[in-house]
Amino acid sequence: MKKTILLSITAALLGTGAIAKAANSLDVPAVVKQSLLKKYPNATKVTWEKEKGNYEANWGGKSGEDTSVTFTPAGSFVEEVDAIPVTRLPAAVFEYIKINYKGSKVKEAGQVTDAAGKKMFEAEIKGRDLLFDENGKFIKVD
Repeated sequence: MKKTILLSITAALLGTGAIAKAANSLDVPAVVKQSLLKKYPNATKVTWEKEKGNYEANWGGKSGEDTSVTFTPAGSFVEEVDAIPVTRLPAAVFEYIKINYKGSKVKEAGQVTDAAGKKMFEAEIKGRDLLFDENGKFIKVD
């Protein structure tokens, strides 16, 4: 009897995991996966998300999102975002937030490099990503 109950519980847990995995799976085109492997051959434990019609690969760090890379459905590289400590943001970013988002704190920060090699900073405020140039000048809400 105990074996039957234990087997039933195990089967239920495995079934739930399979359902959750199927619900979280994303059909990433082979050309996108190939582009990732070509540009980032050492990327491991990659998770995928769909963002604005593109595909975003995430990996690294405790959160699994220390590096995020975006590709178009055709496999073209769009941008890379590397997580950085909030303290590495330029002082001008904090001044902009102090004036325009009074009382708000930066939840996460990243350094963005686009396909042309242009570097920017990203600061997450209230669920929004604010983009700044290399000197901390505000560019746009992404």
